[in-house]
Amino acid sequence: MAPKDDDKPVELMADTESKKHNGKKKPKDGKKKDKKSDDIVDDENAMSEEDRELKERLETCVSTLINEANEASVTTPIRLKALDVIVTELRSATSSMTSVPKPLKFLRPKFDVLKEYHGDIGDRDARGDKELLFLRARLGDVLAVLAMTLGKHEERESLQFKLKGSSDYKLLATLGDAEHASDDDLGSWGHEFVRSLAGEVGQEYSARVIAGSDPEEDAPFSDLLGMVDVIVPFNVAHNAEAEAVDLLIEVQRLKKILELDSIDEGNYRRVCMYLIKTADFMSDPDDYAEVLESAYQLFIKQKQYFDALRVALRIGNEDAIPTLLSQCSDDGDSIMKKQMCLLLARQRINHEVEDGGDDDEELNELIGNEKLSEEFLKVAQDLDVMDPKTPEDIYKSHLAETGGFSRRRDAGGAAVDSARANLASTYVNAFVNAGFGQDKLMTPDNEWLYKNKDHGMMAASASLGLIQLWNVEEGLAQIDKFLYSSEEYVKAGAALAVGILSSGVRNDADPTLALLDEHINGESHIMKCAACTGLGIAYAGSAREDVMELLLPIVEQENSGPTTMLEVSLAGLALGMIYVGKCDDAAGGTIVQRLMEASDEELDHSHAKFLCLGLGLLFLGRMEKAEAMIEALRTIEHKISKFAAIVLETCAYAGSGNVLKVQEMLHQCAQHLEEDADHQMAAVIGIGLITMGEEVGAEMALRSFEHLLHYCELPVKRAVPLALGVLNISNPDFSVIDQLSRMSHDPDGEISQNAILAMGLTSAGTNNSRVAGLLRQLSEFYSKEAGHVFCVRIAQAMLHMGKGLLTLNPVHSDRMITSGPALGGVLTLIYSCLDLKSTLLDKTHYLLYYLTCAMNPRMLITVNEDMSWRPVTVRVGQAVETVGQAGKPKTITGFQTHTTPVLISTKERAELGTEEVLSVSSVLEGIVILKDNPDYEAPESSDK
Repeated sequence: MAPKDDDKPVELMADTESKKHNGKKKPKDGKKKDKKSDDIVDDENAMSEEDRELKERLETCVSTLINEANEASVTTPIRLKALDVIVTELRSATSSMTSVPKPLKFLRPKFDVLKEYHGDIGDRDARGDKELLFLRARLGDVLAVLAMTLGKHEERESLQFKLKGSSDYKLLATLGDAEHASDDDLGSWGHEFVRSLAGEVGQEYSARVIAGSDPEEDAPFSDLLGMVDVIVPFNVAHNAEAEAVDLLIEVQRLKKILELDSIDEGNYRRVCMYLIKTADFMSDPDDYAEVLESAYQLFIKQKQYFDALRVALRIGNEDAIPTLLSQCSDDGDSIMKKQMCLLLARQRINHEVEDGGDDDEELNELIGNEKLSEEFLKVAQDLDVMDPKTPEDIYKSHLAETGGFSRRRDAGGAAVDSARANLASTYVNAFVNAGFGQDKLMTPDNEWLYKNKDHGMMAASASLGLIQLWNVEEGLAQIDKFLYSSEEYVKAGAALAVGILSSGVRNDADPTLALLDEHINGESHIMKCAACTGLGIAYAGSAREDVMELLLPIVEQENSGPTTMLEVSLAGLALGMIYVGKCDDAAGGTIVQRLMEASDEELDHSHAKFLCLGLGLLFLGRMEKAEAMIEALRTIEHKISKFAAIVLETCAYAGSGNVLKVQEMLHQCAQHLEEDADHQMAAVIGIGLITMGEEVGAEMALRSFEHLLHYCELPVKRAVPLALGVLNISNPDFSVIDQLSRMSHDPDGEISQNAILAMGLTSAGTNNSRVAGLLRQLSEFYSKEAGHVFCVRIAQAMLHMGKGLLTLNPVHSDRMITSGPALGGVLTLIYSCLDLKSTLLDKTHYLLYYLTCAMNPRMLITVNEDMSWRPVTVRVGQAVETVGQAGKPKTITGFQTHTTPVLISTKERAELGTEEVLSVSSVLEGIVILKDNPDYEAPESSDK
C-alpha cells in the first residue's frame, strides 16, 4: 500500500496533467505547494521521453474510460478500447526486482477514480448490455492488479475485485457471449499477481470460518473454491507446486490435488516430497494423516509402489503392504517387489508374502533378513576388517597420557582381574565383534566364561549371540553346548543368546520360541528373566500372538516379592518390544491392569519403570491413539502414575515434532522438585524423543536443554545428556559431543555417568576418533571410580560397535521412516540410565543387549536382480535439503566418489555416479537393486 503522505503530491501531479486535457484551470492552493511538490516537478522533468509518453497515454486512456468530459461520443466500445490499452500495458510491463513496473506506478493516482467508476456501473445497466458487462469485468481485473499494491490489505480489495470480475465473466458465459467470457485468464497477469491472490484467498477463507461458516461444506466458499480451482493447476503447471499445496492446505481441500491432471511423472516427486515434509508441521493428527495419505495416493497413481510403501510405513499403515505388493505383481514389476521386501526387512516388519507366485519363497527370505549376515560379512571382507578385535585394542591403555603415574601407583601387586572390569570387557568384546562370528575371548574356548561370576557369566554366554548376530544356524551350533550347562547363569545366558542371535531374522524352524518356551514356564527366576528378554529381542516388532500368550501370564502373576516384580517388568518390556507401535489392546490392557493392581511396594521397585516403558512402546508414534490409556494411568494412586503417563505420551508423539507436546513437557520441568522427580526426567527425554525426527525442532530443543541445565534441579539436569543422546543417535555432532564432554566431568556422579553413556550413543558405530580420545581420557580421569569406568567401557563398546560397520540410528530411508524396534531398543538403554545404580551397574546389565534391535549395517550395497553384487560408482556427501526449491538443485554437497559397497553416515546421502544403471529404489541405503538404463549411450572412445 502506498504511504499516505505521498498521496497529496501525486494528486497535484495528476491535476497538472489533467489541465492539458480539459483546458480548465483550477485555483492554485498555495498551502499545498511545498517542497514535496517541487520535488515531483523535478522528478517529472527528469522522466525520459518514453516514460512521459507512456504516462500521458495511460492518463488519456483513464480519462476516456471514465469519460471525464461527459462527451456523448464516448461509447462503450471506445471505452473498451481505452481499457484494452491499459490492460496491454499492464500485462506487458516488465521491471527489475527492486522497482515497481512503470504502468502500475503511473496508474496509482487514478486508482480511486477507477474504483469509483467501477462501482457506478450498476447491475441493471450491465445485465442489459453485454459490452458494458464485459467492460466491468475487465475493469475488475485491472483494479485487482492495482489493488495488489494500493488496496487496503485488511479488506482484501484485490480478491474482492477479482471475485466481482469472475462473476461478471460467468454471467457473460450464461448470456451466451463465450468469446468475451474466455478472456478470464488469471495467468496472463503474471505469477506475482497469482501469488498475491492465493494469499488473500487463504485469509478470506479463515475469516469466513471464524465468522461461523462450516469448513466441511462447499456452499459458503463456492466463489473462493472457484478461484482455487484456477490457481492450483496454474501453480502446478508453472513449477510452483509448493504454493499450490500450501493454498489447498489453507482452504482445507487437499484432496483436490488428487484430481489434477497436471501432476505427471515430471513433477509428482516434487509435490509428494513437499507434502511429506509439510506433514512434520501439522499439529492436528487428522491433518497429518491427510497430508501423508495424499502423497501415498499420488505415488500409487504414478505406479511408484516403493515410495508409496515408504509413506505407508511412515503413517503406520501396515494393512497397505499386501495391496501394494499385489499391485506390483499386477504390473509385472518383480524387481520393485524385491526392493519393497528389502525395505520391510529393514523396518523389521513381520509380513508373509502369499501371492501364490514362484518367487514367494525368495521374497519371504528377503523380508526375514535371512541373507543379512552373509551380505554383512561380504562387506567386512571387502573392507578388510574381518580380524577379531580384543577389548585391549579398543581401550588402548598404552596410549594413556598418565601411564607413568598409573603404573607407579599399582607397582606393588600383581595384576588383579576385577569382576566388573571383566564384565565390561565381555560387553566391549561382544559389541565390537557383533555379527562377525569370531572373537578372541568367547569363541576359542570356555576360559573367559569362568573369569566372571553369576550375572557376569550370564552376560558372557549371552555375548555369543551378539558375536554370531543374524547367523542363526552357525550361532545355534556354538550356543547349544551352554544350554545344557550345570551352571544356572551360563544356561540363562545361553537362552538369552538364542534370542539375541535371531534378532530381526525370521527362520522357518523358529528355534528361539522352541528353546525359550520351556524356560519361561520354568521355576528358575534367572531363567525366566533371560527368556523374557530373549523373546523381546528376537521378536521385536513381529506382533506374534503365540509369543504374547507366553508373556501375558508372567505379567499377570501376583505373588509378591522383589523377584516377581522384576519378571513382570521384563515381560512387560518384552511385550512392548514385540508389539511396538501396534496399539494392541490385549497387551496394553494387561499392563495397565497390572499397574493398577500392584501394591505400593511393587511400584517402588527399581524396574517398575520398564513396565511403563513397555506400555509406551505399544503406542510408539501413534499419537492420539494413546489418549484413553493415558487417562487410565492417571487413576493410579502412586507417584509412578505421572511417570507412566509422560512416558506413554512422549512415546506416542515420538518423532512427530509436535510443538504443543514439547511445550507441555517443558511445563512439567518448570517445577523445582528435589525428589520424586522421575516424571520430570521422563519429560526431558520426551522432548528429545518428540523432536528427533525433525531438524528445526531438534535445533530448538538443543536451546531448551541449555536453559534446563541453567535453571532446573538435579533430576532434570541428569536427564539432559540422555535427551541429547536420543536427539543424535549415531551422529557425533561436534557441538553436542562438546557439551557432553563438559557434562562428563560434572561433580554429580549421575550426570557424568549419563553424559559418558550418551557420548557412546551419539557416536555409536562411527569409530569417531575425537570421541575415542575423549573416552580414553575419561577412563584415566575416573580410574578409581568403578561405576564410571564401567560406563566409559560401555561407551567405547558402542563407539566401535561392529568395527564401525553398524549404526543404532532408528531413522532411515532418507530420514523419513523411524524403525519402532530400533527406537525401542535405544529407549530401553535410556530408561536404564535413569537409575544406573540398580540397572546397568547392578545385576540387570543384560538390558544392554536390547540395543541389538537397533543394530543395522550402515552399508550401501548395489546388486543385480538375482541379488549378486554389482559394484558401481556412487557419490557420497552431506545431505542437502532440496524440498520446495526451484529447479533441480544438488541433493548432496562435499561429496566423494566411491565404488560400492560403501559406508554411509547418519547425515550423509548417496547418489549414483553413472548413468549406465538406474536404481529401483529412490533412496540409496542398505541393499539397492540396479537395472540397466535403456536410454544409456556409451561414450564413443576416440582411438588415437
